[in-house]
Amino acid sequence: MQSPSWLPSLIWTDYRLAVLVTVIAPLVLLIWAVAQKSETIQHLLVIYWRVASLLAITVYLMIAVIPAGFITGWLARILIPVALWFWVDLNEEISELPTSRLKLSFTSWRWAISLYSLIGAIAQIPALRCALIPSDVIVKNPFCRVWLEPTWLFRELFHPNTRPYFLGFLALVGLAIYVLYLGYFVFARWGKQGRSATGQ
Repeated sequence: MQSPSWLPSLIWTDYRLAVLVTVIAPLVLLIWAVAQKSETIQHLLVIYWRVASLLAITVYLMIAVIPAGFITGWLARILIPVALWFWVDLNEEISELPTSRLKLSFTSWRWAISLYSLIGAIAQIPALRCALIPSDVIVKNPFCRVWLEPTWLFRELFHPNTRPYFLGFLALVGLAIYVLYLGYFVFARWGKQGRSATGQ
């Protein structure tokens, strides 16, 4: 299947936007929250980073052309807004914080990344078919390959001397740990603490 002429430009724009929205902005906010000693915002941002680590795992799966990367990337876009709005106690504490630049910036970012993630998840649905294709076929498929190319540039910039299959192995190990932690939360912690991040 051929990819539309506009798709590569859209995907590259999405990756650039992802760096800003999912990496730089929350990192700045976390440093700011630590400096301002805002424990509630810190807590929610730490939860965000745990969940968003699936995006990093996805990048390395894509580098190694492991089809599961198409699924993990889509799931990450679903899990991020869920993680940011799931906790009743943190939502209440944030709403009760006094008005400040940090609160305004954090709230704006939380809405922005939630909308970005959900729109991205919808846009990425057609790419899920690539998860059902063997790796050697994905590389030859123009539609699937275009989703991988930004991750290959990432490897050239940051891991030029590392074999893709080794990065893929690390990604699979990371994915296994992620799934175990998520399973522990869903089947053990969720029943005990419900939608309370602090368990109180």
